[in-house]
Amino acid sequence: MSLICLSCRTLSLAVILAASLSACGSGRVKTEPAPLGETFGAEDTYSRNYAVAPAIACEATRRALLGQGYMIGKMAPETVEATKSFQPESDVHTQLKVLATCVPKSDGGSIVFINAVQDRYALKSQSSSASVGVSMIGSVSLPVPIGGSNANLVRVGSNTVQNQDFYRRLFDRVTFYLPGTPANAPLPQEPEGPPDPVTTQKQ
Repeated sequence: MSLICLSCRTLSLAVILAASLSACGSGRVKTEPAPLGETFGAEDTYSRNYAVAPAIACEATRRALLGQGYMIGKMAPETVEATKSFQPESDVHTQLKVLATCVPKSDGGSIVFINAVQDRYALKSQSSSASVGVSMIGSVSLPVPIGGSNANLVRVGSNTVQNQDFYRRLFDRVTFYLPGTPANAPLPQEPEGPPDPVTTQKQ
């Protein structure tokens, strides 16, 4: 009888210990890394405050983009869309699309939000003139034969620009075109190419 009781006590203690360990483990919160490093931090990379109305801020943004060779695709009192093309390599084409949104602040003035998307295109040979789809990216753009051949420019990548220096220079340009800026104020330094490096793999 004593052996049976001892076995029962041992089994009971094992069950209690296992339950305690399980409760401790379930109380721990597993920290997952942010997807692609997206932390929603407090940095002001993509926005600036201005002491002017949204329409005036967006007009200054439009002039800043025009001054850098961008083509304005859409213009509204509180929205500007513009694009600019680059060719960092002979078989690589990069298109930069900038979207600016100007919203009013409750205490006056405005906030200008700007984000840029960089699309990359590569020269690809096609067996026919028909365009093909890229399932992971989207659609094929610019399916025009190059130099009389069947080589077309195909979109191979797309990313949101996160280069802080690019946005700093752009907002500096917006400030330059705001009313009240001295006429002899120096222009910010111009960038030499796309804001993010373009890496390609030779086939």
